[in-house]
Amino acid sequence: MKVALVNPPWVFDHSVYRGCREAHLPLEFGYARQLLLQRRHDVLLCDAQLHGWDLRALVSEIAAYRPDVIVLTTAPSYLYWGCAPPELRVPLHTARALRPFTERLIVIGPHASTTPRSTLCKLGADVAILGECEEPLVRVVESDARGYERLTSIAFFESGSEGPRAGPSAVRVQGLPAASDVRTLPALGWQRRELLEHRHHHSRFNREPDGFAAELEASRGCPHSCSFCAKEHFRDRYRRRPLAIVLEEIDCLIHSGVRYLYFIDEIFLPDEDLLHALEQRKIEFGVQLRIDNWSIPMLELLGSAGCVSVEAGVESISTEGRSLLQKRARQSTAQLTERLLVAKRNIAFVQVNLLDTGDAPDTLAAWRANLSQHGVWSMPPAPLFPYPGSAEYRRRCGVLDDHAWERSHAHYLREYVGWKQVQERSPLALPELEGIPLDSAPPPLDERGSVAERVRQDFLV
Repeated sequence: MKVALVNPPWVFDHSVYRGCREAHLPLEFGYARQLLLQRRHDVLLCDAQLHGWDLRALVSEIAAYRPDVIVLTTAPSYLYWGCAPPELRVPLHTARALRPFTERLIVIGPHASTTPRSTLCKLGADVAILGECEEPLVRVVESDARGYERLTSIAFFESGSEGPRAGPSAVRVQGLPAASDVRTLPALGWQRRELLEHRHHHSRFNREPDGFAAELEASRGCPHSCSFCAKEHFRDRYRRRPLAIVLEEIDCLIHSGVRYLYFIDEIFLPDEDLLHALEQRKIEFGVQLRIDNWSIPMLELLGSAGCVSVEAGVESISTEGRSLLQKRARQSTAQLTERLLVAKRNIAFVQVNLLDTGDAPDTLAAWRANLSQHGVWSMPPAPLFPYPGSAEYRRRCGVLDDHAWERSHAHYLREYVGWKQVQERSPLALPELEGIPLDSAPPPLDERGSVAERVRQDFLV
């Protein structure tokens, strides 16, 4: 079977998306490619974002390959499944352009997992994978429409229906979202061309990037249940990959010339064995973590292991704010502050993430100023987008249904229309945005239109 795994040519103009706009290695497709190759399928990974292809170039690649199956993602990479662009503009127009070149179109990603019926209809796809895609994808590829009823963690159009023209009511959702057994996932291997074109050092601001980089994960999921985290349908339960597999992957990346690693783990927890192994390899890396999970000795070990970038989720400096977010911090704000300063003494770049929970502005400003004097970077509290699949969505928008992304997006625009820190100055309503073709000239971007660019300008200047 010839299978094309497609990461489309992402653009984010007029979007409320606040994530990094650079290309990252699509780990979900990396695992899927390994598993499919083990089953002797012919696999082509078409990462339009990484290779800098526009839609026309992507179509040319697919037309030349003539796949039996195309797999399309609705988020740039696993790194941003939890905070993906709400709109399906890019996947929608990519699906329309590629549909003539395949018998089957499969869709994966956060939209396919949370709202499979509307996602299938919008994209004109045949099957949606619910949840983490690696293992279910192999089963779907090796099946056909007559065998879908025997599979789980998928959505598909009922037999005899007119497909997308029949509407969401014709979609059959079967089973719960999948959670992969990360103990059996292989060590990822990337083609040299893929690594050579990946020169972005994610969340690294202590100096300009030198050489190329890679993303990987040591664990998946999170043991906490904060209200803002969209993890109910994927990457939920905390699971740790076997250390031997992680180190095999790291050694392969280092041998290929990678100079910087970024762990996409939702929460990078203290792991003394992994940190000592990294210390021996002398590779620089970045992580995202909760500072209250780390003791002072472990923060010192994190620095000596090669960590040069920490993104620390604090979210609120008040007990009331953390309670509102269902964030049960183990320390007081004073203790969290102490750990942040310890981290900065051992790690080149430390960033604090804050959310708008109503903390007293004067108190918050003084706290941020104190951190800034010690070299810890923070932005003003960001508005909270109620992502489908989070407790915050249910609190603000109600029951999850086929229009969940439209509902959460509309709520966000009503509540935070004036927030201009790291997003487009003129975000469009979701239906309007999804109607803009990809080949139209994009409007000018804000000069500081992403978190990464904002940090880079503030921290490096």
